[in-house]
Amino acid sequence: MDRVIQQIEEHIKEFIIPVLMQYFQSMFGYVNDQVAGIASDVAVTPSAFSPGVFSMVRNVSETVIMPIAGIILTFVACYELIQLIISYNNLASFETWFIFKWIFKTFVAVELITHTFDFTLAVFDVAGHVIASAGGVIGASTAIDSSALSSLQSTLETMNVFELFGLFLQVSIIYVTILVLSRIIFVIIYVRMIEIYMYVSMAPIPFATFGNRDQSTMGMNYVKSLFALGFQGFLIMICVGIYAVLIQSVAFSSDIVGSLWGVVGYTILLAFSLFKTSSVSKSILQCI
Repeated sequence: MDRVIQQIEEHIKEFIIPVLMQYFQSMFGYVNDQVAGIASDVAVTPSAFSPGVFSMVRNVSETVIMPIAGIILTFVACYELIQLIISYNNLASFETWFIFKWIFKTFVAVELITHTFDFTLAVFDVAGHVIASAGGVIGASTAIDSSALSSLQSTLETMNVFELFGLFLQVSIIYVTILVLSRIIFVIIYVRMIEIYMYVSMAPIPFATFGNRDQSTMGMNYVKSLFALGFQGFLIMICVGIYAVLIQSVAFSSDIVGSLWGVVGYTILLAFSLFKTSSVSKSILQCI
């Protein structure tokens, strides 16, 4: 009778252990794919990320926003001319060079809004180069190596059926939690890109304010916000690098559940850190 029970337990273990190992491999593989995708996604420029969306944003901006920017530029140029006239005692001490100064500033302002997208994309080209360079230095692999999986399987084989059933239930919960967290990470990356598209779509208006020192605050804040969005990708890479180091330090000893919850904890930490990258980047560049 004992031998029959032992054989039944062996058959059950032969069924549960491969299922658990499949869970572990797919769980860590899925997280690794999501995290590895971050490194490539954050370095992509808005025009390359989704050419169709970028073309639509650019078309709307040039069709709808550009005329408004032209009106604002006209107002700013007139305001600048009035200020120059007043500054020369209502032309009582007239000097011809200030007219050329006004023409030059207006010309520069016109060029800025005419090539708005060139200047805007240049910011993300610079940020993308920095992020790509950082990706070559920061190790972003979160894969669990084969030796850790072999050790994990050896530990499972020493457990009895009841322990395996309890572990199976907990691993199922952890597996769902990891999948949810991975999707959250995916959402954070795409929300950043949508925010970039929103900023780019309004670019002509703040660029139109550069013709006057008093009104150029809007334009300067906008440019700082662009750099903040661009270099947010660099901070995301830093978070991924930290996560990769932490996840590789997880030791799958006899306390498998504790190790797995440690992975969950690190993944939650990664998601929270990615949420914070936007505010940290803006704070560094004094956008808030």
